Amino acid sequence: MITFLVSISVLIAGYFTYGKFIDKFFGADPSRRTPAVEIADGVDYQVIKPWKIFIIQFLNIAGLGPVFGAIMGAAYGPIAYLWIVLGCIFMGASHDYVAGMLSLRHKGASLNEVIGMYLGKGFTKFLTVVIIALLFAVGTSFISGPAGLLQQLSGWDIKIWLTVIFIYYIIATLLPIDKIIGTIYPYMGAVLLFMAVAIGGTMLVKGFAGDLTLVELTPETFHNYKSNASEYMLIPMLFIVISCGAISGFHATQSPLMARCMSNEKYGRPIFYGAMIAEGVVACIWATAAMAYFGGPEQLNAMADAGNTPAIIVNSICESWLGKAGAVIAILGIVVCPITSGDTAFRSLRLLLADAIGYSQKPIKNRIIICLPIFLVAFISCNVDFSIIWTYVGISNQLLAATTLWACAVYLTTVGKSHWVMSLPAMFITYMSVCFLLIAPNVQGGLNLEPVVGYIGGAVATLLCAGLFFRKAVSR
Repeated sequence: MITFLVSISVLIAGYFTYGKFIDKFFGADPSRRTPAVEIADGVDYQVIKPWKIFIIQFLNIAGLGPVFGAIMGAAYGPIAYLWIVLGCIFMGASHDYVAGMLSLRHKGASLNEVIGMYLGKGFTKFLTVVIIALLFAVGTSFISGPAGLLQQLSGWDIKIWLTVIFIYYIIATLLPIDKIIGTIYPYMGAVLLFMAVAIGGTMLVKGFAGDLTLVELTPETFHNYKSNASEYMLIPMLFIVISCGAISGFHATQSPLMARCMSNEKYGRPIFYGAMIAEGVVACIWATAAMAYFGGPEQLNAMADAGNTPAIIVNSICESWLGKAGAVIAILGIVVCPITSGDTAFRSLRLLLADAIGYSQKPIKNRIIICLPIFLVAFISCNVDFSIIWTYVGISNQLLAATTLWACAVYLTTVGKSHWVMSLPAMFITYMSVCFLLIAPNVQGGLNLEPVVGYIGGAVATLLCAGLFFRKAVSR
């Protein structure tokens, strides 16, 4: 219980301390005109109330990562707390904040454009393809995933739910951002908040009553609990398995949506930095719940090895702790996570493609022209097994995060500021990502090479990236 409470407390304290430092260090300027004020179009560029933007940003970036990723990360043991807390404060939230603020400073530019400004135009073309693939994979997967959960919850045929979710995605992608997303998201946020508070509160009550055994982070528990630890090594596997709860490149693809709706730069910290801290809290809750429910990480691994997926584990925890009625609301919260990331993934994809070809999105017919091929391919892809493609989403997330961090570091050198707050996290994520690509089993998207090869390869790649960065920094 102590580790859990300390983790939540440190995350909150991180928002008020390091978050405030990053905000001041970047130089948020309340007197600057924002894109929503300067180039409002009534569709994508329009002022939305800050509290609504916070909820939208939180739901956009949440997906299933801070739930399913945290559960899978908990299999490595209490050491997962360190990555969630420290990664969230010093890497993930800072990454989301600076990337979001750069988009805000550049008229709400998409991520690929922002990165291209600081890493070169070659990166723009390459990353446009990478981000399109990532957004499409996330959006399409978050059609079939929620449909499967709703089928389990209602008993209705999955095709009915696929149709309902698909229609919602089309409407949410085409209409002005305040009509669907700005109106419905606060209610979805309430459901998600209930889920987190209900599960977290139940743990506290049961923990203090002595009905739950929570494994604390101590020198004795500071090791890899994974049942097949020789294959799933702590470094780098943990740092890729838990991505959305610590740092994720996908977040930076969503930030431009909100950068186009902010009325003042002073809201950058609560919206960009704060939403990531909130996601870290959700990740801590579910990592703790997974370990506590089964009696420890060893038992969690045994259940996972027996075929219990994160979705099954979530359902078991909700039904056991909250009863049938509470479980329905909590599971709806789980469904909300991917749906609210899926619709904005498609919206981001529409804007990215439109920006790439300079195609105005103010007329509804222009939005339809961009969306038609997107949803046609998505509809066809709903019948395809995305498990293989999804295998690469986790690592592409972290590689994109590393690239974004390098771009943010170059920006800091451009304006004459110390780059270390971005370049050190960039080196760390670059190392872990390359190690993962070389070491991870083939089923996880890696090459399954010997660990020593991966560690050396990761070090060489990181040094190479750092060398290129310092060369660019000096030239600037």
